[in-house]
Amino acid sequence: MKRPNILILYTDQQRWDALGANGNHEIVTPNLDALAARGTSFTHHFVQNPVCMPSRISMLSGRYPSSLGISHMGVPVPEEVVTLPRILKQYGYRSANIGKLHFRPHANRDHRLPHPSYGFDHLEIADEPGVYEDAYRAWARRKAPEQMDGISAGIPPAARVWQRTMGIVDNVAHRGDPDGRYDFDGGIPFAADEDLTHSAFVGEQTSEFIRSAGDEPFFCIAGFYSPHAPWISPQKYLDLYEPAQLSVPQYPSEIDQRRPKEPEAPFSDAQLRRAKRGYYAMISELDHYVGRILAALDSCGRSDDTIVVFTSDHGEWLGDHLRYGKGYPADDAVSRVPLIVTLPDGRPRTHHGIVEAVDIAPTLLELAGVQIPPFMQGESLAGIIEGEGKRKKDIAVTEGVGWKCLRRTQYRYLIHADGREMLWDIQADPGEYHDVSGSGEYAKALAECRQLLLKRLLEIERPLPRTWTY
Repeated sequence: MKRPNILILYTDQQRWDALGANGNHEIVTPNLDALAARGTSFTHHFVQNPVCMPSRISMLSGRYPSSLGISHMGVPVPEEVVTLPRILKQYGYRSANIGKLHFRPHANRDHRLPHPSYGFDHLEIADEPGVYEDAYRAWARRKAPEQMDGISAGIPPAARVWQRTMGIVDNVAHRGDPDGRYDFDGGIPFAADEDLTHSAFVGEQTSEFIRSAGDEPFFCIAGFYSPHAPWISPQKYLDLYEPAQLSVPQYPSEIDQRRPKEPEAPFSDAQLRRAKRGYYAMISELDHYVGRILAALDSCGRSDDTIVVFTSDHGEWLGDHLRYGKGYPADDAVSRVPLIVTLPDGRPRTHHGIVEAVDIAPTLLELAGVQIPPFMQGESLAGIIEGEGKRKKDIAVTEGVGWKCLRRTQYRYLIHADGREMLWDIQADPGEYHDVSGSGEYAKALAECRQLLLKRLLEIERPLPRTWTY
């Protein structure tokens, strides 16, 4: 049996609705829309943690963050964790990650040092755009050494603190505040040539890996940083959007009254539109490079034997709840992300049931004809993708330190370590602004959610195997 290649197009901080194929008529994403038109689109796909590091290792291991002991940022992934590339290597796959991986904290290390492999054969790691001396800066320096001062997105505050504490001078020209960037104002034109962005790096190097893969099967992750803030992109992608024509979030009246009216103030209509313009521009740019990568697949004759997955590690509030960024309490804006799976001979399908990011690893293993290890906690979606199966579960669990969240079709339920509970009726309140856990009208729904979460937590337990009866 010839096993298929597997290509994961992995973005950072992309909401489910930031895609034309998912009903957004403002955004320009022709290549991703075309991919969705020939694959299976999952409209209710939820990640298991609403920030980068726990979400990424959860997806690539098929395990919940609590099972891994990684439920918040800043925890280095142990090198012995079994990931998809490590399993696929045993079946003859050559694996690569180009761009963002974020299995290690990036603010307090020297990015020139070799990175742990985590089962990958080929690594070109760049967790931030132009901030550290990493694979991206080495690539850009080789192409245009005279433009290196224009590629840094600005140093993260934690990295600046670490450098000053350790007496490090990085000699990198950083955009913006020398003490650390503020990420969420609006779109920012990229300060170097458009073919030197982080997305260009991911697109070019992923295409090169595909072209050089030879006859053996490959597993490749194209790790885009976009549309993570700061929202920097070449001017031509910003020019696709006229801020005045972009919508703003629909707030409940009591929230809307708290918003400032001054155009420069955070969460004013003008600032919300500036932010959306920058966010959408980054997505349109990465869409362009998705097209380049898919064209590389076509040109070397690999499209007919490659599974393509498009997804993201978490979403972005983008002004919802008067917030930017991501995190607790894991409402849909930050936990619901796109998922498209396209088979070489697949048909277009749309699945509206709830699925989880932990389902991706077992799905890909089954589609590749590889046994699913018993420690994986997700459920394969292969039957749905091939039009032959149904789903056993219809809930998703998202979790962090001191809290767990259950998403059902109608409700989101949240419980904290101190016993506090919250409940949102998504059918009546799509934006999840009003906690109804204290209403007697919802007492039955609250009890059902509590029971469903407990049952799911019991189902996903994976005790170590015993060697004999005692």
